[in-house]
Amino acid sequence: MAMATDRLNLEGLRYAQAVAETGSFSAAARAYGVTQPALSNGIAKLEERLGDKLFERSPRGVTQTAFGVRILPLIERALAALDAVGAEARRLTEPGEQKIRMGVSPLIGSHLVARAFSMVQGLPAPRDLVLREANMQELRACLLAGQLDIILIPAVAAMPRFEHRVIDVEPIVVVSPDTAEATPVELTEAGKEQFILVPDTCGLTTFTTQLFQAHEMPLNTYPGEAAGYRVLEDWTKLGLGSALVPRSKLTSPDVCHRPLHDQGREVQISFEAVWNADSPLGPDLLRLADSLAATRLQSHT
Repeated sequence: MAMATDRLNLEGLRYAQAVAETGSFSAAARAYGVTQPALSNGIAKLEERLGDKLFERSPRGVTQTAFGVRILPLIERALAALDAVGAEARRLTEPGEQKIRMGVSPLIGSHLVARAFSMVQGLPAPRDLVLREANMQELRACLLAGQLDIILIPAVAAMPRFEHRVIDVEPIVVVSPDTAEATPVELTEAGKEQFILVPDTCGLTTFTTQLFQAHEMPLNTYPGEAAGYRVLEDWTKLGLGSALVPRSKLTSPDVCHRPLHDQGREVQISFEAVWNADSPLGPDLLRLADSLAATRLQSHT
């Protein structure tokens, strides 16, 4: 079979690298913010161009074929070289760039954004911080496309080849129709309730699903779906079910809620900064992420 290397698709190459790194088509699709069929189709087209299969899928998972074992390291090196070309071009053509473009999930608290504003001003070369709030899929896509420099998101999905720092953790609380006191509730007990979920865009539903899966517990859900996490409190008041939310996202500290515990320990959601180490702003982004992480540790000691 003739191989048309001049027609290799860059997107397919990146999809293949992501599958090789994560060992999963579904995890790679989440990392790139695309559907699994779209990712599978991109890899299938790449394999057609290359002339052989890179991966084998079985009930036990994804494995690299003998052909893939030889080709995938070459793909990784080629993509690294292309990324280096792009990063150097941006460095040479945008030497006076003074902005850091930051994307934030709606779940990110205002206190964290305020800290980021302060820390950007404290960088060796003070910069402006330009914010964009969007759902996780859009934020990941914009980071991949170079339209954002750094994103702050819940730590619920892998993004291969990017730098990560946990910058904050926050307690998860249970809001229920019959909450009368703020005593902690164990996860095993809370799991008996019916939970209202939101569209899987901001990361809260992913976190909730992963939490119950990790404990091998069924997640009982209300058959409907709230438009966003801000609606959850209203719906719990209607008696439609309970909700899990980060504590800072309560509309008021006076809202009746119960801290969620797992064998006596607080259940927490983690938030992370994600950025491309090859960015022309790489050193400043690293300083910013490390500073946010350091203030998190100080606030919890």
